[in-house]
Amino acid sequence: MSHTWFWSLIQNDFKTGNIDFDGCLRLLEKMQVTFDEDHLKHIFKKTIDKHTGDIISMDDFKAIYRALVYRPEFEELFKAYSTDGKLLPDGQLLKFLMKEQFQTDANETTTLEIIMKYEPIDEVRSKRMMSFEGFVRYMNSEECSIFKSQHRSVYQDMTQPLCDYFISSSHNTYLIADQLMGPSHLWGYTSALLKGCRCLEIDCWDGNNNEPIVYHGHTLTSKIPFRSVIHVIDKYAFMSSAYPLVLSLENHCSPKQQEVMAMCLKTVLGDKLLSSPLGGEVEVTKLPSPEALKFKVLIKNKKVGTLEQGVLRMEEDYHGEIEELSDSEFDSESTDTDDTLPTRQMRSPAKRRGERRSSLLPQKKPKVRKTKIALALSDLVVYTKSQKFVSFDHSLQHQQCYENNSIGESYARKLLKISAKDFISHTTRFITRIYPKGTRMSSSNYNPQEFWNVGCQMVALNFQTPGPQMELQDGKFLDNGGCGYVLKPQFLRDPNTKFTPRNVGGYSKPMSLSIRLISGHQLPPSSMSKTNKADPMVQIEIYGVPEDQTRKRSSVVKSNALCPKWNETFSFNIQVPELAMIRFCVEDEVSLANNEFLGQYTLPVMSLNTGYRRIPLISKDGTKLESASLFAHVWYY
Repeated sequence: MSHTWFWSLIQNDFKTGNIDFDGCLRLLEKMQVTFDEDHLKHIFKKTIDKHTGDIISMDDFKAIYRALVYRPEFEELFKAYSTDGKLLPDGQLLKFLMKEQFQTDANETTTLEIIMKYEPIDEVRSKRMMSFEGFVRYMNSEECSIFKSQHRSVYQDMTQPLCDYFISSSHNTYLIADQLMGPSHLWGYTSALLKGCRCLEIDCWDGNNNEPIVYHGHTLTSKIPFRSVIHVIDKYAFMSSAYPLVLSLENHCSPKQQEVMAMCLKTVLGDKLLSSPLGGEVEVTKLPSPEALKFKVLIKNKKVGTLEQGVLRMEEDYHGEIEELSDSEFDSESTDTDDTLPTRQMRSPAKRRGERRSSLLPQKKPKVRKTKIALALSDLVVYTKSQKFVSFDHSLQHQQCYENNSIGESYARKLLKISAKDFISHTTRFITRIYPKGTRMSSSNYNPQEFWNVGCQMVALNFQTPGPQMELQDGKFLDNGGCGYVLKPQFLRDPNTKFTPRNVGGYSKPMSLSIRLISGHQLPPSSMSKTNKADPMVQIEIYGVPEDQTRKRSSVVKSNALCPKWNETFSFNIQVPELAMIRFCVEDEVSLANNEFLGQYTLPVMSLNTGYRRIPLISKDGTKLESASLFAHVWYY
């Protein structure tokens, strides 16, 4: 039947004789076969090299089709369950789902839906059976992906306070290259929003004609109008997620231009802008939930006075009114501005010794910096008031639940080392944003995992910079429907928690994970290779609490990017699976000392599907490699 179906599908294209490469392309697309064009060219060339000319016959096409579609590892599975080696009845498909894929809730309806969706041959479909063609299509589908299908939509409780979630956050969102001379561009905002990012950063400075501008202050990065940024945000704010969007303003504008900003936010965003507490509640003892704030844009900025004073002022017209906020200058690393370049010069050893000596003398009072805030902008700040971080103890005594801290990565790392317990206690109560240090001139990123481990909600990264850090970020927020909010584990939400990343104690729910890496399919060929080959190897990495961090490597398969086989099993013992991420990285061994990145896939360990699974691959720049994948068997208890 497969044979008849195949010929009937292609004979029209061969009516006028043999076909060329473009005809072959069209026919494969018609048959819904995914392929990498480089691989296809290579297979096509090998086929026509057998005879002269650059056209192929029906038999040649069949050979090309088989090279791209037929997988011995799929055939083995199919034959193990098929009654005659040719067809798979629905009852046998059900057995396969339950026994191999651990789908204990599968039933007749499940199998029927799979047959109807993936079986291409009408005659087979009408008999409630599956041909090998249908089985291949099913095994290559999203349903057999390693990522749990339940996690593709919002499945978590979205009614907890905002501080109970990890929130997808971007740093210097307007930059699309480095932070010294790179261009600022509206695409930075569009692409972050389309990725489900829920906290964007806007650096605002005074511009000409009383129009504020956005750029990386005191650098050569280009400038874009604040107004254009808000228009783009208005257009894309809720395209990928319905949950609240936070605009983190790094505000360097004069009060006059701050008023222009406030007016612009109100007129462009309209009803989307949250400018007063929900339900008119002025005594806020607990932050509202993402569910309660759906389709709302929140402004994160400094604020004058309390929420109540702001609400009362709403009644009056206070155009042109300004208040001064004083900031004691603490260690500049802990101030809540992510100003570009470090302002402190390197100190000489002699000067440092002098400082150490002077620290024993009576101290002068710290300099007080005055910040002028236009009330019109201040009063748009409701649940996300920027509050300078002083110490965990100070926050516990003085900070309100709607006040948020921003802490630079280096200072945050110090706090992590000396008081992880207090850090976690702090993040159970207050939204904490971490941002990259100013010395990262090339807009490189830090590892976000160490800050997720202590419950930091807004771990802001440079979205424009690809690499393992951004892959972790993308993988983390694949979860919960990609909505940009992921509920933190219970032990990071409980103010009385005893959990710390280095001492997981009774919070450990160990998982024993086994991954049998079977094969690869249509891996991207090495850029070094003339013959479309690669020497692929796979690295499987676990990120999580320090005890869980590990990396294992497969062997290298020589000269085969089309269908490498490994059949190697890797075992992992994971103490805190709720925080763990797993990354599959495929590399080409160029030399003993040098590997070339070919593709990767990162996801939360708790989102792993069991059974025989396809692992899609993503390129360096974050786009999905349509035809490339790994095939593995996953099992855990």
